[in-house]
Amino acid sequence: MTQTTGWDRRLSVAADGKGLIGHAGAVVLRRLADRTGLSAVLSGVLPGGGGHGWRDRGAVLVQLAVAIVLGARSLSEAEALQAHHQGLFEPAVSDSTTRRALAGLDGQVLAALARGRAKVRRHVWSLLCLRPGGFPWLTIAGKHLHGWVVIDMDATIITAASQKQGASATWKKSFGFHPLAAWCANTGECLAMWLRTGSAGSNTVADHIRVLREALAQVPGASTAKILVRVDGAGATHGLHEHLRDLNTRRRTVRFTTGWTITEEDEKAIARLPKTAWETSIKQDGSVQEGYFVAELTGLNRRDGWIQGMRLIVRRVRPSGRHAKDLTAFEKQTGWKYSITATNISRMTRIAGSHQIQWLDALHRHHAVVEDHVKTNKAMGLHNLPSKSWQVNQAWMLTCNLAADLDAWLRLLTLHDQADLADAEPDTIRFRLYHLPARLAKHARRRWLRIEHSWPWADAFILAWRRLSALPTVT
Repeated sequence: MTQTTGWDRRLSVAADGKGLIGHAGAVVLRRLADRTGLSAVLSGVLPGGGGHGWRDRGAVLVQLAVAIVLGARSLSEAEALQAHHQGLFEPAVSDSTTRRALAGLDGQVLAALARGRAKVRRHVWSLLCLRPGGFPWLTIAGKHLHGWVVIDMDATIITAASQKQGASATWKKSFGFHPLAAWCANTGECLAMWLRTGSAGSNTVADHIRVLREALAQVPGASTAKILVRVDGAGATHGLHEHLRDLNTRRRTVRFTTGWTITEEDEKAIARLPKTAWETSIKQDGSVQEGYFVAELTGLNRRDGWIQGMRLIVRRVRPSGRHAKDLTAFEKQTGWKYSITATNISRMTRIAGSHQIQWLDALHRHHAVVEDHVKTNKAMGLHNLPSKSWQVNQAWMLTCNLAADLDAWLRLLTLHDQADLADAEPDTIRFRLYHLPARLAKHARRRWLRIEHSWPWADAFILAWRRLSALPTVT
């Protein structure tokens, strides 16, 4: 016997609705692209054309980036999502047209796009400086890093389920690609990302230098800025340290922290540390972290060939079960798990106590936020590369970076005071804002996008739209 609660009494379902918008968040994303000048820059850089049916390549790329923010994972899904926006934007771009647009992004065009992105980013950062609270400078362990732009570098694995150009076995014994990227920790933007084969090395100096150079080109006023570069153990190479040292000029200050591969020589130096050398470490909020200790290792072991002024800071913790199989004989003997940070920071300008080893340890551990950036980028279309063509996948990766920028800019410029949206996970903000249903209506010679007034985040949606409309026009 079928039981019913009565909720479906006299309910019929039909696919004959009109004027319905399935993902209303597309309007704020598209308006953001227009108001920041991104749409105009892309249209000016990408190849033009004419004739019946020609689609502006800049608009194609913007629409694809918007679809990726909404959750599209392939070109066909992007086309399907755009079909939900009839009456709002141009007709949906077919997946074949989008593919041809991506295939046309060769090295020369990509370089021009990078210059265009830097121009737009300069404008966005100027807007951030004008908002309440100003530019989002970092605060780490109670110290405000005013004026310091923090760049985090990391590599990740993008797996491939089929044979694709450039896909190969990775060091993690998977199959796919091994891109290297740099993010701005202040804003969450992906400044640069380079697609590499799966077999690409984790600590290749030339690759790190290339990505860092492209990232610095995206930082407004990088030639006069104060830059902090953070890398994990892959950055502990002579070449990268020397390159970071040489980036310092009379007008630019560059500091770094990197991981360090512990050798037997390092373990011998650690063994020589007196008990009084160990200091209790601190958490990211500045409070004491009981049971965790740090010490200065500089000068206790030979560092032939490394740059002058480099400091080594060792950290020890009681090993957990997941550390058991990786412990060295020395660590088993002492009962501690050790890690070392290398840095050229003796003191950071106008930051009191920035020379202290406890704070420098916390500063480098804050680099772990890069994992969140990697996770966000994968949620923004980089979980899988959709084509067999290397050039199309490279262009798709760029579009995913544009999508991540749009998502970051929307939060920074319009949702920075909305606690439940400013730092929300991609799936969360999609549910609360981007996937909001609406009805498109016409009244008094105007189009009205009407959303449900009882939705908990309806006011935030309207606030984002109004703040975007109030942004100064790009000249």
